[in-house]
Amino acid sequence: MPQPYYNVSNKMLFISKQTWSFLFILFILAFFTTLLHYSHHTNTPAHKSSHFYLDSFLSSATNYTLATYLRHLTLHPHLAGTLPSLHTALYVKSHFQSLNLQTHVTNYTVLLSYPLFSSVTLHFPNGSVLSLTLSEPGLSSTGVVKPYHAYSPSGSVYGKPVFLNYGREMDYIALGVHGVKVKGCVGIVRRGGRLSRNEVVEKAAARGVTAVLMFTDSEFAGGVERGTVMSGVGDPLSPGWGGVENGEKLRLDDPIVMQKFPSIHSLPISMISAETILKSLEGAEMPYEWRKSMRCSTSGRVGPGPIMLNFTYEGERKMATVQNVFAVIRGSEEPDRFVLLGNHRDAWTYGAVDPNSGTAALLDIARRYALLIRLGWNPRRTIILCSWDAEEFGMIGSTEWVEQNLLTLGSKSVAYLNVDCAVQGPGFFPSTTPQFDDLLTEITKKVNDPDSEGMTLYERWTAANRGIRIQRLTAVDSDFAPFLHHAGVPSVDLYYGKDFPVYHTAFDSYNWMVNFGDPFFQRHVAVTGVWGLLALRLAEDPILPFNYLPYAAELQDYNRILTDLLEGSNISLHPITAATQQLAAAAKQTLEEAKKLKEDEATDEHTVLKRRILNDQLMFAERGFLDEEGLQGRPWFKHMVYGPRNDGESELDFFPGLANAISRSSGLKSGEHNAETQHEIWRIARAIQRAAHTLKGIVLSVLRMQVYGPRNDGENELDFFPGLANAISRSSGLKSGEHNASIQHEIWRIARAIQRAAHALKCELT
Repeated sequence: MPQPYYNVSNKMLFISKQTWSFLFILFILAFFTTLLHYSHHTNTPAHKSSHFYLDSFLSSATNYTLATYLRHLTLHPHLAGTLPSLHTALYVKSHFQSLNLQTHVTNYTVLLSYPLFSSVTLHFPNGSVLSLTLSEPGLSSTGVVKPYHAYSPSGSVYGKPVFLNYGREMDYIALGVHGVKVKGCVGIVRRGGRLSRNEVVEKAAARGVTAVLMFTDSEFAGGVERGTVMSGVGDPLSPGWGGVENGEKLRLDDPIVMQKFPSIHSLPISMISAETILKSLEGAEMPYEWRKSMRCSTSGRVGPGPIMLNFTYEGERKMATVQNVFAVIRGSEEPDRFVLLGNHRDAWTYGAVDPNSGTAALLDIARRYALLIRLGWNPRRTIILCSWDAEEFGMIGSTEWVEQNLLTLGSKSVAYLNVDCAVQGPGFFPSTTPQFDDLLTEITKKVNDPDSEGMTLYERWTAANRGIRIQRLTAVDSDFAPFLHHAGVPSVDLYYGKDFPVYHTAFDSYNWMVNFGDPFFQRHVAVTGVWGLLALRLAEDPILPFNYLPYAAELQDYNRILTDLLEGSNISLHPITAATQQLAAAAKQTLEEAKKLKEDEATDEHTVLKRRILNDQLMFAERGFLDEEGLQGRPWFKHMVYGPRNDGESELDFFPGLANAISRSSGLKSGEHNAETQHEIWRIARAIQRAAHTLKGIVLSVLRMQVYGPRNDGENELDFFPGLANAISRSSGLKSGEHNASIQHEIWRIARAIQRAAHALKCELT
């Protein structure tokens, strides 16, 4: 069957079968659930106005309850996979149950990583030896895990230390200019420079560095920042599917698994320990730009040597059970539409800021929603409160759940609202997909500013930023990532405070919060207010309060930036320009239709169905930005507008596939560069066009099925389960073990597909 094309301003946009298939499944599910629901629709009894419940939610805030929750959550360290972490999960579960909320726990068996032994010794030219202190002072018997990098390989190295600054490409270039050779050395790196730990280690390995010691240039000089160095998100042994007990698991030595882990060792150290090393370095002079931004004392030299450094790390990777805890408030009119609020619960140490300031807020929202229920409230749509586990290891709990429930979430989720660190310090720092901009702004006008008496959060926020400043969700640094980057669910991430100096250290405690972060817990009250009101509006408004005009405007801004960046090349941005115009027109048309339906107070079946259809268009439009093939080299990430860049140093924090293509262009000939970049531009344009079509209610696609489809071998007797049939046909050329593994993998794929269909039919989330 020929593949369809669509004309956009005389440019032909190719629409692949793979690209449209996911949207088709979502619309089919939405269509049938709509018919099922509204064929039995009856008017609900009269109840208090939505304004009454919104006001009641705000007036029921107390800083005392938030402080009490946080105190209890941070009594002990609770690293994922440990007994204290299980106790924290049970505390959240019992809290939900005490409020008479429908509560359940979903467990996953996943691969986690823990330290066994580490040591770093300095060997000086005069023969003296010094062992560095690797843990924070006074914490040897508190149950705090010793500083380490999760998933770092075990081993020992002996070499000269060399200072790599942030470990960026430009830093290696600067060292090269000064004649510094890093191959065979142990790299000393300060955290920052927009690079993840994994990117720092991989860049070092590519240049022959044998190991990396990382420190945080912080006012808390004795703190050590723990973290993960795994690439990607989710359980390494179940990439792309939920890591359920007795489900399919890849082997540890599977190439797909091994490529997620760095090839060289790494370890975090304190700034005090880093100073001991850096003050002993000789060699080339440290660039002035590096020195002027450092708190850390140094010799002013970068090395290598002359001291030698002996580094040993031994860790273990083992299977552990992690727990996601949920509370569900079932909707009265649209129970098959979900508004999700999520926060992770696990912490590297005590986690007062990261993440349990957010957990305390989630528990308080549950308390206040339960109060509304006692007042007679029942939301129009279903609200789900989600407490994730193992986020610190790579968003594992949330990712496994999204992968397991992908079809149901894709067809029924209105939005995902994330709060990780609710309070880090002063200032409001929201990040959203752009259709939330108007709603978020409106809500901040109803919440009191915690640091300025007589001012709203909106007034303080806009004064501090000279206008409205909302970040976008490009980074892969919290639990919104699987929802937005993989499932295409509109998302929000809220913070109070930009950063904090005790990040991932043993000093992230309740004492730090009450002394520095939020002594009176008023910032907690503010974040909880915004978070809870967002969910209430999304769950209650008859027409979803999404406006896609800011999305179109944002895309136009991106296009202008690209125009300047690509000036003088033969690359055309017209496809993006034309598609964005379509999105803007669709957004305007949708706003006009929404206005009419808001003014129409009729409750007949036809009007109710029109509202439902419009809401589905508003809900599904974000899914249009997904591309089935995903980003080149990282196919799990499917969002064409927001997502991770392969090169963390790229200045483009949008259109990740295009940013990656531009970054790769330095190693390509001009023609190859232009072709690859132009291809990514077309992919982005098609994604924008899909979103525009979805917003207008246009659905065009072809199904991809695990049950029925073509076989590679037309002579095969099996006319069902094509993937399995193909695997059996290929078996003649494989060894017995390879044959069995390939067939078993296809059987697991079929089983997961059938299970997804069953969950979707039952409107069920696990």
